[in-house]
Amino acid sequence: MKETLLKIKTDALKALSDASADVEALRIQYLGKKGELTAVLRGMGKLSAEERPVVGQLANEVRAAIEEEIEKKTAELRTAALEAKLQAEKLDVTVPGDKIHIGKPHPIALVQRQLEEIFLGMGYSIADGPEVEYDYYNFQALNIPKDHPARDTQDTFYITDNILLRSQTSPVQARVMEKQKPPIKIISPGRVYRSDAVDATHSPLFHQCEGLVVDKGITMGDLKGTLEMFAQTMFGADTKIRFRPHHFPFTEPSAEVDVSCFACGGKGCRLCKGEGWIEILGAGMVHPNVLRMCGIDPEVYSGFAFGLGIERIVMLKYHIDDMRHLYENDVRFLHQF
Repeated sequence: MKETLLKIKTDALKALSDASADVEALRIQYLGKKGELTAVLRGMGKLSAEERPVVGQLANEVRAAIEEEIEKKTAELRTAALEAKLQAEKLDVTVPGDKIHIGKPHPIALVQRQLEEIFLGMGYSIADGPEVEYDYYNFQALNIPKDHPARDTQDTFYITDNILLRSQTSPVQARVMEKQKPPIKIISPGRVYRSDAVDATHSPLFHQCEGLVVDKGITMGDLKGTLEMFAQTMFGADTKIRFRPHHFPFTEPSAEVDVSCFACGGKGCRLCKGEGWIEILGAGMVHPNVLRMCGIDPEVYSGFAFGLGIERIVMLKYHIDDMRHLYENDVRFLHQF
C-alpha cells in the first residue's frame, strides 16, 4: 500500500507540473470522493494495527503534498492568465485620443434661462404645472367662455371633452391663485401646444413664459415698470416699450406690448419692417372674474399678467427668420449659439 501511495503522489505531482489549465479536474481525480487516494484509504481496514498508523501518516503526507502543489499551480495559472490579459489590453498612452464633440445649450434654453434669471432677480419665483390639462384651468378659470374661438378644436388639441394639451401656460397661474393667498409673484415658463400647421413662424409645439403678480394696490404702472425693466435687461438699456390697446378674455384692460427695435434703435430696418417697433408680448390687469373664480376678492386685490413666446424672443434676439431651424437638430445651426 505504501508503494501505491508513493506512486499516486509521483503521478499527481507530475500531472500538476505539466497541467496548463484544468487543475480542478486533477484535484477530483486524486483527492475527490471517488479519487485514487480515497480509494486506497478505504482499504486501510485490512491492515494490521502496527501498519495502520504508518500508512495513515504517509497518506496524510501525500494529500498535503498534492494540495500544496494544486495551490501553487492554481496561483501560477492565475498569474499567467492575468499577464496574458494585460498584454492583450496593452494601451499606447502616446496615441492621440478621440476628439470629444461638446454640445452647446439650445438657443431656446439659453433665452428661457435668461428670462428666468431676469425675473428671479426681480423677486419672482418659478411655478410649473401639467402639460396635459383640464378644460377648466385652460379656459373656464381664465374667463374664456364656451363659445370663445380659442376653444375650437381647430386650435386646441383635445384628448377628451374635458382634457387637452394646454394651449398656454396661463393654467399654472389659475392653479397658483387657487392654492396660494396673495401676495403672488410668479413666472411660468414651459411647453404649450396648438393645432397650427408648421411654417416659418408657426409650430404645433412651442414655448411660452407667462408672469403673474397679485397683491393689494397693483396698478398698470407696476406692469409698465416691470416690462420696461425686462426689455432693457433683455435687449439693451436704451430699449423703450409702448402699449397698444388690445383684448384678452383674462385681462382688463389689455394691451399688446412693443419694444423699440434693438437692431436700428427705432429708426426702421428690415427686422422691424421699417416701423421701428417690434411686438413681443401681451399683457394687462387680471380680470376681476379670474380673481373671483380662483377665490381672491377683486375688491381687495388686483394684479397684472403678461405672456410672451420664447421662440419669438429667440428669433428676434438672434435674427432667425425661420422657426423650423430651432427644431431640425442641425448641429451646424445649433453650434452658432
